[in-house]
Amino acid sequence: MNACPSCSQENPEAANFCLQCGQALVPLSSEAGSEAVQTKTTLTQSQLWETFIGPSKSIQFSLKAGWVWRPAFLYYKEKFATIETPQGPRFALSWNWPAALFDSFLWFLYRKMYMFALLYAVAPALAIFLTGDMMVGIVSRILAGASANYLYYWHAKDKVQRIMAVPNLDATVRARLIQEEGGVQPYVLWLGAALHVLMLGLLIAAIVQGPPGADPLGGSEGSPVPKFF
Repeated sequence: MNACPSCSQENPEAANFCLQCGQALVPLSSEAGSEAVQTKTTLTQSQLWETFIGPSKSIQFSLKAGWVWRPAFLYYKEKFATIETPQGPRFALSWNWPAALFDSFLWFLYRKMYMFALLYAVAPALAIFLTGDMMVGIVSRILAGASANYLYYWHAKDKVQRIMAVPNLDATVRARLIQEEGGVQPYVLWLGAALHVLMLGLLIAAIVQGPPGADPLGGSEGSPVPKFF
């Protein structure tokens, strides 16, 4: 591991920039200082992905290792490798458990994909309201789980390409911009916990209250309906 001289964050040996603050980890000499801008061309695609995705960890599943706790970058590096081909990016079917098991809009919000977060927050609820079919929610989660990695690939690729295309940026500033555009929104974890506690409370209240009683307008079959003359 390579400790950052600015914030003491531990970084992989191959990292050129700190995953926490964006500080350049390879010191530049006075002769190399004039070539700082050119370092953007020496960064590998893997290093760009690593800087964008950030140092967060997640629970991941594989048939070989089972459930493991490791950096999210390693998971997405494997998924992105199946999408990128010598002929160009192509759709590769994969499964993202968090996007499917939890509320899909929370996962997209966590990964700063705000447009998709809004879509998955509104569209399923609207479809259920219009059709009355609860299966719509299950279908939307299946779609989110199957497409999340592919959508995240294009989100990351677009953000990184936009920053790399900005001229006359110092390499450290460029890395910091990539890091700020990527990463995660930690507050979403607390938001998700609060929402699920609220849903659990509503479910318990519904169970305690029990099924609705007799029709207040028509009365029950076992009791006479009062008549007024």
